[in-house]
Amino acid sequence: MDRGRDQRRLIEWVAAQTWCDGNVGMIGISCFGSMQVLAAAERPPSLKAIFVSGGHYDFYETTYHGGVMWFMPRAAREGRGGDSGWAFTDGVKSRMLETYSAEEIKKRVAERLNAPDVAAWPNLVHVLNYPKHHEAWFDIVMNEVDGDWYEARNPITLAPNIDIPVWLQIGPYPPMQSRPWVEEHDKMFRWYEYWLKGIDNGVMDEPAVTVHVEGSHETATGAQWPPKDVEFRSLYFRPRRKLSFEPELMGAGHAAPDGFCQAPLTVTDKVEILSWSTAPFTEPTEMIGQGAAHLFAEIDQRTPTEPGKIEEYVLRIYPFAATFLPGHRLVAELSNDEPLADEHNALLPPDAFHLPVGRPVTHKIYQDAAHPSRLVLPFTTTAAAERGPVAVR
Repeated sequence: MDRGRDQRRLIEWVAAQTWCDGNVGMIGISCFGSMQVLAAAERPPSLKAIFVSGGHYDFYETTYHGGVMWFMPRAAREGRGGDSGWAFTDGVKSRMLETYSAEEIKKRVAERLNAPDVAAWPNLVHVLNYPKHHEAWFDIVMNEVDGDWYEARNPITLAPNIDIPVWLQIGPYPPMQSRPWVEEHDKMFRWYEYWLKGIDNGVMDEPAVTVHVEGSHETATGAQWPPKDVEFRSLYFRPRRKLSFEPELMGAGHAAPDGFCQAPLTVTDKVEILSWSTAPFTEPTEMIGQGAAHLFAEIDQRTPTEPGKIEEYVLRIYPFAATFLPGHRLVAELSNDEPLADEHNALLPPDAFHLPVGRPVTHKIYQDAAHPSRLVLPFTTTAAAERGPVAVR
């Protein structure tokens, strides 16, 4: 099943109906936002514009966060948490089963089941042993590393083929937008008055990028993303759980690593979390854009790297916009799982968490002169020029 081509046929069918003037637009949120990108990439002649409110554009990063499996997509696709998501994958056939022989599939499944985290989770063991019960999820579980399997049908891969106007709306979270998403109706009607009816209502005279800034609850506008000039600056992890603009000067013998041992859920449901904090900000400090976390870590279990070896891991920080007001702190939390229900995930379906560890794992995070673990963040230039809203105490 190719959803882009399917939608192309549907759009052209709609355009041919007597009640349609031949000009078609699309609307939708979340999955229905992603599907618009796939449809527009097929360039159906009658599709004049799309209005995308949220969505998922990289199917690998929708299911694996930094390589760690996230159960939210399965929860949504199976209709948990109030969604009717099963229809999204009910007719999808496994490309793995179509591509490889039964012997090769058996070999690959055995290799996947050798992963202790996967083997400890009964639902995943069931899917791997009985792939016909959920072919789409079987393919996802079997492809834990980004690559061709995802790229071939990724909206972000196909987006350069789009040659029509796109409205992309990414709102504040939480709260999630309502269903139907009435918050965006006025914008949507103005968009389609212009692109479907030819009414010059000024919508194209507005800034190309409008961003809601968390914290200040202001709106930033500009001609591109990010809408303001930014300077990337580092906040360094320091001993005693501090974040500082200044790097640590001492070696690991004096600036000892932080760490924790995480036990599997069969032992305890307590999740260990490390945190680092800035001092309170003294001036409003704005950040808009994307960033990265550079972590020097030692993990005692087998990973893609050598157990016990200190490695630098670079994690992408997704695009965001936030202002830290006077008295606020920036806090970085690190764990290899999350509580099954807390303030971070209370709005998601009940099983929308990451794959727990299936064995005890010890993590050490280094924060010394030779191992400068840090956050690299996009300070808007006004805030960056301030230099000094944060200090180590």
